[in-house]
Amino acid sequence: MKGTPGLAVADMYKRFGAVRVLEGVTLRAGRGEVHAVLGENGAGKSTLMRILAGVIRADAGQVTLDGRPLSLSGPRDATAAGVRMVFQELSTIPQLTVAENLLYGRERTVLGLVRPRTRRRAARALLERFDLGRIDPDVPVAELGLGDRQLLEVVKALRDEPRVLILDEATSALSSTDSRWVLQQGRRAAGAGAVVLLVTHRLAEVREFADRITVLRAGVDVVSGAAGEIDDDALIAAMLGRRVERLYPERPAPGEEEAIRVSGLAAPGLPGPVDLIARRGEILGLGGLQGQGQRELLRALAGATPWTSGEVRLGGRDYEPRSPADALARRVAYVPEDRQREGLFLAQSVRRNMTAATLGQFVRGGLLDRRRENAAAREVAQTVGVAAARLGSRVSTMSGGNQQKVVLGKAILNRPAVLLLHDCTRGVDVGTKASIFALMTELAKAGTAILFYSSDLSELVHMCHRVAVVAEGRVAGHIDQAELSEDAILRLAVGHGAESKAVAA
Repeated sequence: MKGTPGLAVADMYKRFGAVRVLEGVTLRAGRGEVHAVLGENGAGKSTLMRILAGVIRADAGQVTLDGRPLSLSGPRDATAAGVRMVFQELSTIPQLTVAENLLYGRERTVLGLVRPRTRRRAARALLERFDLGRIDPDVPVAELGLGDRQLLEVVKALRDEPRVLILDEATSALSSTDSRWVLQQGRRAAGAGAVVLLVTHRLAEVREFADRITVLRAGVDVVSGAAGEIDDDALIAAMLGRRVERLYPERPAPGEEEAIRVSGLAAPGLPGPVDLIARRGEILGLGGLQGQGQRELLRALAGATPWTSGEVRLGGRDYEPRSPADALARRVAYVPEDRQREGLFLAQSVRRNMTAATLGQFVRGGLLDRRRENAAAREVAQTVGVAAARLGSRVSTMSGGNQQKVVLGKAILNRPAVLLLHDCTRGVDVGTKASIFALMTELAKAGTAILFYSSDLSELVHMCHRVAVVAEGRVAGHIDQAELSEDAILRLAVGHGAESKAVAA
């Protein structure tokens, strides 16, 4: 079945105002095939996927499915044709329960009424069908972590056995275990005869799960072929239009002076005790399976949630921030996992987002000194790689990678002593990742201590001096740079690693 006629896109064009997003894109993906669609943020991948899902209309082009023209005048057309898409930005309704989200618009009724018990039973059966019985169907989605919300999106897309399944950065917020689950579901769908389009920035996923690859650059398909025939260097060069000499920079040697010491810390969602030390210039990874307390630890240190016990020393002094603003005043900055919901003011300009956390620095006599604000924003924009010409643009108009650079710019404008990074490379392209890693390295050279959580274990292995593995809200142990590997992190995360090493390592 693999490779038989499936989905064909021919001469696809799309503009948004004066911006050309797609310029004659052609793509062919056979039934039973996992077809990876790669490219930088802004290359046109998501626009193409949204056209196929009926969310937006193409200016020109043809789409056929199994040799027949596919009408895509709206989402209903795509749904009727068997096209399902898992979006990078979540579509679940936070105020509704898991069951209500999974069965929204599909509930069985009796005399026009929905029976909650029947809906709950159907949702539970659906979750168990996909080995997600651990998720309570009665829990409001707002109470779930970002990863579990993404899993629900995948279940919604798979429940009707689609003919075309689009995974648009569906693994970007997930741990390695949950990412594998999503990709295995995609592989099963392909095995049942579906066309699976996989949009990802993780080349390891492409290598393991994709049959064929199409690379977009600036709205044009520049490379297409069998996955086994195109090596990683060629893929990266095709995506960027240039070669990247080194994705992961050399790690600078950390200093001896302690930047932050955490002793016996416990907080809501973090039973603890958590003990760790990060030195000046050290990149300390926070490893482990998703949802083990890494988020709660970073939020507590950032002043977003109070801790219930324990103590923290910052530069040798007591540290217990009352709020994120208090933490920033002590030069502890936080980059959250969900940039759009927690890190940005989408309706505001890039400039105002960059300076929002430290706006008080630019106020004199009760008035905002816009010249000083603009100068500071320009300087930090140059540091993180955002074009100065975009400072007046609404941040909502930028690609995901550039939005993440803005969040990072806001965090480092105050030259933090400690930088807390929660999955800061999620959903960004290879070029942006290289820029973020280079920035982390430069900050470490300047003495900033970085606590770095990533759902991509390879990033922890290649970027960190040490990794503290968090399991069930506690630090299960530390792994030194010489012994760092994905296997070592996972073994310690599931309780099969060596005994915990000295905290100060």
